[in-house]
Amino acid sequence: MKKVLIANRGEIAVRIIRACHQLGLKAVAVYSEADAESLHVQLADEAYCIGGAAPKESYLHMDSIMTAIKMSRADALHPGFGMLSEDPALPKSLEEASVTFIGPPSDVMRLMGDKAKARETARAAGVPVVPGSNGVVGSVETALFRAQHIGYPLLVKAVMGGGGRGIRLVNNDEELKKQFPLARAEAESAFGDGRVYLERFITSPRHVEVQILADNHGHVLHLGTRDCTLQRRKQKVVEEAPAASIPKQIRDRMCQYAVNLARKAKYRNAGTIEFLVDQNDKVYFIEMNTRVQVEHTITEMITGIDIVASQLRLAMGEPLMARQEDILIEGHSIECRINAEDPMNGFAPSPGKIESFQIPGGLGIRVDSLLYPDCTISARYDSMIMKLIAYGDNRTVAIQRMKQALSELQINGIHTNIGLHQAIMEDTAYHSGVYDTNYLENTLIPGMNAPKD
Repeated sequence: MKKVLIANRGEIAVRIIRACHQLGLKAVAVYSEADAESLHVQLADEAYCIGGAAPKESYLHMDSIMTAIKMSRADALHPGFGMLSEDPALPKSLEEASVTFIGPPSDVMRLMGDKAKARETARAAGVPVVPGSNGVVGSVETALFRAQHIGYPLLVKAVMGGGGRGIRLVNNDEELKKQFPLARAEAESAFGDGRVYLERFITSPRHVEVQILADNHGHVLHLGTRDCTLQRRKQKVVEEAPAASIPKQIRDRMCQYAVNLARKAKYRNAGTIEFLVDQNDKVYFIEMNTRVQVEHTITEMITGIDIVASQLRLAMGEPLMARQEDILIEGHSIECRINAEDPMNGFAPSPGKIESFQIPGGLGIRVDSLLYPDCTISARYDSMIMKLIAYGDNRTVAIQRMKQALSELQINGIHTNIGLHQAIMEDTAYHSGVYDTNYLENTLIPGMNAPKD
């Protein structure tokens, strides 16, 4: 592998370019017409325009990406996250073109991307899953029959869903009759696949995930846990590593589940296994993400392992450079997703020109960003513009450093959610670790926006 095309944009493209350069690899950027002056384009060794501003005309247009590979003569592709990163048609096309895909093989991606089949694979690996239907549910009548055995409330979930999309919560038969066809139509529209299945709704869960690495020689190891419980509309807002509020023996069990599942699926490269943990500390597998995660940064901070560089090395056929007993998890790390949005206006997107910004620093602070002076934030793409990461010897120190970093961070010209993150870092429930996936949206945010006396 000598030249890597990054089929993505924004801060993750910047992150991958830097990893490529650190390993002596050439980095090729692709960009839409709206991104011609973006930071990832400026940092790459080569850059190719692949279409219009709309994602479907550029970053989601596979033929254009394949053309850029031919033009650049790149011998490998890194998909980043989002965009085409979990579309098995991409690695399949690359396999046919003899181009290395920096991720799992297409058949493994297809297996684990199909949530119904992923559940079956997890069960076969001895990993507990959320009670639900055994496979796809094809009709309202079948859904009603199976709901009696699963119990309400339950979720109608798209087999190929992701990012919180393709999910409908139902509380009784009448709601199921109404929502089932809507969920199928939504899944068909969003993912081109209308298949759905049923899953019991776990009340007041925590959302915890495990990072794994797997080489081409059958070796798998985990890099510990991450807590991703603080969410809004099923989108993560703040993440931590490790998941300190979960008892250690439960965390250890989850990590072993993750390794067992990766082995069962014959997984390769970096991946993340996601779990829900209920109020009784019972663990349930929910899905596997077959790509690098937004929040990989905090795992890097507590392990000292460069996950993106590891992806590149694994794709080159190198064996894992460590054994499980060599992985040391030390300290605590927190990531705040800084978005171009207005929390006081229903979190409406806030595109525009960055007039000025000030980046925080100091011991234990890391910033992954797409910002540069006078750059323009487009309304066409995801609103995340920066990841602010704090590390400390323990959670208390990490929180204190994050509070200081947030107080120093300034982004002028657009609205951001910095204020929301400051409120989180001051919140009593957050400090105690006693909250669930509904807390941010149902309690903290309404309290922030309540009229003041």
